Amino acid sequence: MKGKKCLVIGSGISGIGAVCLLEHMGAEVTLYDSRENMTIEELCAKLPESSNASCMVGELPGQVLEETQVVVLSPGVPVDIPLVEILRKKGAEVIGEIELGYRMERGKVAAITGTNGKTTTTTLVGEIMKAHLGEDKVFVVGNIGNPYTQECKKTTAETVTVGEISSFQLETISHFAPRVSAILNITPDHLNRHHTMEAYVAAKEAIARNQTKEDICVLNYEDKYTRDFGSRCPARTVYFSSAGSLEEGYYLKGDKIVKAAGGREQELLDIHRDMNLVGMCNVENVMAAIAIAEGMGVSMKVILDVVKNFHAVEHRIEFVASKGGVDYYNDSKGTNPDAAIQGIRAMNRPTVLIGGGYDKESEFDAWIESFDGKVKWLVLIGQTREKIAACARKHGFPDERIRFADSYQECLLLCSKLAKKGDAVLLSPACASWGMFSNYEERGRQFKEYVRQLPD
Repeated sequence: MKGKKCLVIGSGISGIGAVCLLEHMGAEVTLYDSRENMTIEELCAKLPESSNASCMVGELPGQVLEETQVVVLSPGVPVDIPLVEILRKKGAEVIGEIELGYRMERGKVAAITGTNGKTTTTTLVGEIMKAHLGEDKVFVVGNIGNPYTQECKKTTAETVTVGEISSFQLETISHFAPRVSAILNITPDHLNRHHTMEAYVAAKEAIARNQTKEDICVLNYEDKYTRDFGSRCPARTVYFSSAGSLEEGYYLKGDKIVKAAGGREQELLDIHRDMNLVGMCNVENVMAAIAIAEGMGVSMKVILDVVKNFHAVEHRIEFVASKGGVDYYNDSKGTNPDAAIQGIRAMNRPTVLIGGGYDKESEFDAWIESFDGKVKWLVLIGQTREKIAACARKHGFPDERIRFADSYQECLLLCSKLAKKGDAVLLSPACASWGMFSNYEERGRQFKEYVRQLPD
């Protein structure tokens, strides 16, 4: 990158991290933000005082379009917008933050993608690797909220980087090649961005594009997309299954996670006695984490010791509090119907369910069908509330059991009145948070704050 003219599009934490890394690499950097309400002064204020990057808003001058050699896209910037197409046609290389960070990587990389379960699995693998190598030799980065560009400079031949990689980030890789990759599952999501399911699947599969048979790709045998990919994957595949036995791999046998290898079966742990996580989705996440960690050379004893002491990550079927005999759960990370299905499956009592949010053009039929008599009240909020209500009625959910709310405070007060002792209240929206919140974390934290304000 030394001496190259680089354009960073997007000024979130990913974009700012990219600017700082590019300058460290000796590039000439321009930071650009196309938002109409953004001023140059506001944009420049996001950069550290030591930065020499130029800042631009509005329409880019023709000279910048002609001279730019490398474009670094923030994950929220689609790869097919006219500006990016113009830059690509003029010969600029288009990459993203993950690819940029990888070009400074000196250690080993484990990378996890999938529609659901990425954050839990990535966090667990990170904890396992820290127990194996030490806190200072492991970096957990990517879609989990810690930019790769901020950590890659610290890597050495002895370090491991564990990355949660989204489909948006995988669209802009070219050389990225993890030692171990994993695709946890693929279900419809982000179709407003990828346009077709085929394009979304291709983006997920790209995580293994540059791997070889010397590398490992961990795949879910019970997911039709990932199982099919196993026959085309360039890496050595390792499967996990929650529904049936495997000749080789990790699978659930009764209440036990077992490993099959070389014709022998090894019992690893009891999912009820040895796990603090709830739900079959988390059983799959744990199996994937075990497979990834073993692939990275960690002993099974270290892996299982960490698993047995690991608790749910924030916003993923997270127990918040018990108020008046009602248990409240925060599953704000259930940002699509399939993720929200896992939230429902984890409940073992009558549930007041909070759903709705930004419309990503998802279909809600399978989510409604998964209620399986558990959902006694459906409280809806946000842009999709009428769409979800119509879908619920179509599937026979009683209209008199559907309520609307205009704010999360109103929503929670309503839920606290509808729930009876012994019930659960579950925030698992099946939708993104945009339009009401900046992200699912903010939505979940506000929910938790309101829950804690409820009387005991």
